[in-house]
Amino acid sequence: MTVLLLLGPTATGKSAIAVEVAERVGAEIISADARAIFHGLEIGTDRPPPWILRRVPHHLIGTLDPMERYDAATFRADCERLVAEIHARGKRAIIVGGSTLYVRALTRGLFPGPAADPHLREELAHRPLAELQEELAQVDPVSAARIHPADRVRLIRALEVARLTGRPLSSAWGGEKPFPFPLVKVGIALERGELHRRIEARVARMLAAGLIEEARRLWEKGIPPDAPAARAIGYRELFAHFRGEHDLGEVERRIVRNTKAYARRQLAFFRAEADVQWLDGTGRTAAGVAEEVIAHWRAAEAGLESLPC
Repeated sequence: MTVLLLLGPTATGKSAIAVEVAERVGAEIISADARAIFHGLEIGTDRPPPWILRRVPHHLIGTLDPMERYDAATFRADCERLVAEIHARGKRAIIVGGSTLYVRALTRGLFPGPAADPHLREELAHRPLAELQEELAQVDPVSAARIHPADRVRLIRALEVARLTGRPLSSAWGGEKPFPFPLVKVGIALERGELHRRIEARVARMLAAGLIEEARRLWEKGIPPDAPAARAIGYRELFAHFRGEHDLGEVERRIVRNTKAYARRQLAFFRAEADVQWLDGTGRTAAGVAEEVIAHWRAAEAGLESLPC
C-alpha cells in the first residue's frame, strides 16, 4: 500500500488539504513538521485546531516537551512504525509537512551515523556560521559545497559526524536505506504574491491569537537557546523582543521576512526532489485541490500495481 507524501512551502494550505484527502479516502495523518511535535507551540506552528484533530487522527503533533530533543532519524523510525500501525488498522497514511530534513529522511534515506552528541552540538551552536562553514570545508569539502551556508542544523550535523567518526558525511551518501513503503509525492505551490499575502495574514492572525503570550511562557521556562522552540521562526524574534532588542512592530516585520525566506528555501529544496507531482493551489479551495491530489494518488498507485514483478 502506498503512502501519500504531501509537501510544499509553509502557508500553502497543506494541512487543510491533507484533512480533506484523509476524510475522503479513510486515512490518518502523520505530521512532518519539526516544531509541531512540541506542545506549547500551538499558535506559532499554526497547529490544526482541536476540532480538526478530533475529526481526523493526527500523529506526531504536540507529543513532546519543548525542552526535549527530536531529530530526523527518530522521525524516520517513528514514521515506519506509525505507517505499519495505520495500515494494520485498514487505513491509508498521509505524511504532510515542510521540514526539509524530515522529508529527506523519507525520500533519500539516512546515513546511519553516530547518535547526536549534546555537548558537541552545544559547542557548535554558539559558533558563527562562517566558522562552521570554514571548518566543514576543511574536513568535508563535498558536504560544505552542498549544504546551504545558512543551514546551521545541517552544518552542525556534518561536523558532528566528521568529528565523531573521523569520516566525512559525504562518504556515506548513496548507501542510505530506502523508506519501506512506496511514496507518492505531491507538492503544493502558490503564486508568489498569494503565498506572501497568506504569510502576512497568518503572522498577523498568530499575533492576534496570542503568540506573544505563548512565546513568553516558553521564555519564562528558561528554554535553552539551541532548543528547537527557541530557533523556530516567531519564537526567536519574540525572544529578542523580550531581551529588549526590538519593538513589536519590528518583531512582526522580521517574522514575515524570515517566513518568506524560509518558504523560498523550502521550495528550492522540494523542487530538487524527484517524482513530485506539483499542483497549483492559487485561488483554489482545499477541497478542490484535494480532489486533484486523490486523483494523482490513485493514478500513481495504479501505475505501480501495473509494473511487472
